[in-house]
Amino acid sequence: MNKTTALLIAGTLGLSWSGTLLAADDYITLASTTSTENSGLFDAIIPTFTEETGIDVRVVAVGTGQAFEIGRRGDADSLLVHDTAGEEQFVADGYATERLNVMYNDFVIVGPSDDPAGISASESVTDAMQRIAESESPFASRGDDSGTNRAELRLWEDAGITPQGEWYRELGSGMGPTLNTAAGMGAYTFTDRATWVAFENPQDLTLLFEGDEALFNQYGSLLLSAERHPHLKHDLAAQWHEWLVSDEGQQAIADYEVDGQQLFFPNAE
Repeated sequence: MNKTTALLIAGTLGLSWSGTLLAADDYITLASTTSTENSGLFDAIIPTFTEETGIDVRVVAVGTGQAFEIGRRGDADSLLVHDTAGEEQFVADGYATERLNVMYNDFVIVGPSDDPAGISASESVTDAMQRIAESESPFASRGDDSGTNRAELRLWEDAGITPQGEWYRELGSGMGPTLNTAAGMGAYTFTDRATWVAFENPQDLTLLFEGDEALFNQYGSLLLSAERHPHLKHDLAAQWHEWLVSDEGQQAIADYEVDGQQLFFPNAE
């Protein structure tokens, strides 16, 4: 092999290697909720985003509280969570520069089909929570500082109840494992509708209470602060953040169904 040929091969390999490195870097890390992951939403919408932009999205599915902590540390490029008050505080504290409404659904209460607390007859979610507590019927709580757990705790507070005792089990688990535990022990639990619809092991669990306005479940996207964490992939994350509320992103969210049921409803503002 002569010197010229060797240089050409080396140059070609160098270009190829540089291209590989560039392509490998075209992704963002998204810290999001177990509900969006367990429901299958990301498997449905991320390929569309990637096809349009060339950017992959690698999801870390945790509770909302953990997602906030990951964002504070600068260990994710973007957040998609569901605790509006916490999100607004995250922006106020300077960890994000913008929060956008992306989509919504609702929470529901599921439990054993014989409904020992009689919550299916409740006129409000407050009444349902009071019936569960007064009857000391087993209740499986995520207990993980997720958006769902935070919403559940607010409802107990609104009902004037501090849940405690053997009937109330704090699991420290994601939504899927919590539903599995509730199914196994014949307990009530509080869940987002999307995870419930996608759940494949209900056993004797059934949906027993829904429809109260207090069960509204809003999801928001957070654009992290470049000043706070300059090392993050802010340009790529901004494309994801903006795509979620674009016509294409909103349509992709609206189109996702399980067993003919739409799980998330777009509401970009």
